[in-house]
Amino acid sequence: MKAMIFAAGRGERMRPLTDTCPKPLLKVRGRALIEWHVLNLVRAGIKDIVINHAHLGHMIEAALGDGERYGAAIRYSAEKEALETAGGIAQARHLLGEEPFLAISGDIYCPHFDFEQVKDVLHDKDMWGNAYSSEQRDIAWIYLTKNPWHNPEGDFGLNLYTVSNQGSPRWNFGNIGVYRPEMFDGIVPGTHAGLGKLLREYTDKGLVGGEIYEGEWTNVGTIQQLEELNAVLTQ
Repeated sequence: MKAMIFAAGRGERMRPLTDTCPKPLLKVRGRALIEWHVLNLVRAGIKDIVINHAHLGHMIEAALGDGERYGAAIRYSAEKEALETAGGIAQARHLLGEEPFLAISGDIYCPHFDFEQVKDVLHDKDMWGNAYSSEQRDIAWIYLTKNPWHNPEGDFGLNLYTVSNQGSPRWNFGNIGVYRPEMFDGIVPGTHAGLGKLLREYTDKGLVGGEIYEGEWTNVGTIQQLEELNAVLTQ
């Protein structure tokens, strides 16, 4: 399995820090946010990693290089301007291959997420070994978390392992998911496209599975959050 890390965002709410440093390179507990992902992916045996970038992207390439020192093989998808999440995937599609791949935002902190679990969440056959048709099998599998302060209403409901656009309780989309490449066939490379709308369309079709992740998870969106995460180092 390959993985894609989203690292193209500007990080407006983190200014002035992100004026001179891309958000995924901001350090949490002694290590850049994106490095936590790279190391944990390699630990799970996911070594082929694609990283998209736009704002100060050269700094990301300089920091991580080809990934050899992490035991990874890193390739980059440069964007002149950030194309959003689904647009970024479409732009990097030629690097991701034709098998399901993992995608994760480079600005979330989830140091204990076990990426081993993502390898077999999208099934091609039922429990009796019968192949699913393309209209039956899940096209995506996403990880949901408890609702953070910035998203108190949540994003999706969950009925067993099927994601819904309605229902209660509602959970926050944790910006971690596994996707079949054909999900992005309708997006022309180089165009802007968000992932949320696409997920909701397939959720309405009953083709998105998911589960709750209850481990440590933070969408690092403000300087205060960054300081709080690092406070343990100064206590």
